[in-house]
Amino acid sequence: MLQIIDNSYDEKFMKRAVLLSEMAYKSGKGLPIGCVIVRNGIIVGEGHNEIFSRNNPTAHGEMVAIENACNQIGNLQLGDCEMYTTLEPCPMCLGAIYWSKLRIVYFANTNKDAAEVGFDDSFIFEEFRQEPEKRKIPMINTNNTEAMKVLKGWQIENLPASQPWTKIPSH
Repeated sequence: MLQIIDNSYDEKFMKRAVLLSEMAYKSGKGLPIGCVIVRNGIIVGEGHNEIFSRNNPTAHGEMVAIENACNQIGNLQLGDCEMYTTLEPCPMCLGAIYWSKLRIVYFANTNKDAAEVGFDDSFIFEEFRQEPEKRKIPMINTNNTEAMKVLKGWQIENLPASQPWTKIPSH
């Protein structure tokens, strides 16, 4: 059962995302995931998985659509936009969704559905719970003071995106 928390859901945008997902795998460009980003009832970005054609593991449908939408509207933040995607976002895409501040995400298939057909991202979610040095790919903190100086210099500049989630948006 679809739980709508506002009146923005429009089935035609999910149908477009489904069409894009089919295009992705039938063209050989990527896995069957499609995504559409909508602003004020108009598609401002769309994409499908292109990992094979771009030879890029980050070319997920959501990532492509976010890039296209940001370029189309000329802004890194998509707080007044909705996302329609055919699959519950993976950890990477989920991060991009939060960084771009999308207002809401509608997804057709769950991660559990995806695991049943061979897309299982659960190991990545499990890796996040591990201490960095205990992950399958160890991540070692080097405590580099020069790198920290750069971060502090950036903080002093007080650039607009310096604190992207100081206030959590309400729906």
